[in-house]
Amino acid sequence: MGGPDDVRRPVMRPRLPRLPRIPRFPGLLRVPVGSPLQLLLLACSFALTAYAGVRLLADDWFGVALWFVGAALLHDLVLLPLYTVADRAVVRGLGAVRRREWVPYVRVPAALSGLLLLVWFPLISGRVEQRYRIGTGLSTDVFLARWLLITAVLFGGAALLLALRLLRLRRAAA
Repeated sequence: MGGPDDVRRPVMRPRLPRLPRIPRFPGLLRVPVGSPLQLLLLACSFALTAYAGVRLLADDWFGVALWFVGAALLHDLVLLPLYTVADRAVVRGLGAVRRREWVPYVRVPAALSGLLLLVWFPLISGRVEQRYRIGTGLSTDVFLARWLLITAVLFGGAALLLALRLLRLRRAAA
């Protein structure tokens, strides 16, 4: 019972590499800046945003502010719970068949298709047929079919990528 072979040895844990220390200079705040081209592009984007904001808010600033608040509330109170529930249903459904790694192949085309639907909804639904026809001389009849075609191509492409991945994994296992 108390022999030399019974000695308990401590478990050796691998040591993690130490991260390099960042030198600290008290009183001196270092601000990371990009290259001059990045700074120029950032300044130009701020100038363009300011110009667009001034032009947008010049006519009906209250309507624009109301639209932004309404869009934020619609997104946070209606759309976010809807697509969260849909995403969790996909994750649980694919998790039930032990295929959670397939989730991105459903998530990405669904997100892109939903974004296209959100952006082009007035034309896809036909709600602005009269205004669109007056402005462009064209009909909105083609938008629903094109959105459905784009959605089918997105899901078909994702299915093709998944099939290629599974084929590559099967070949690697064999």
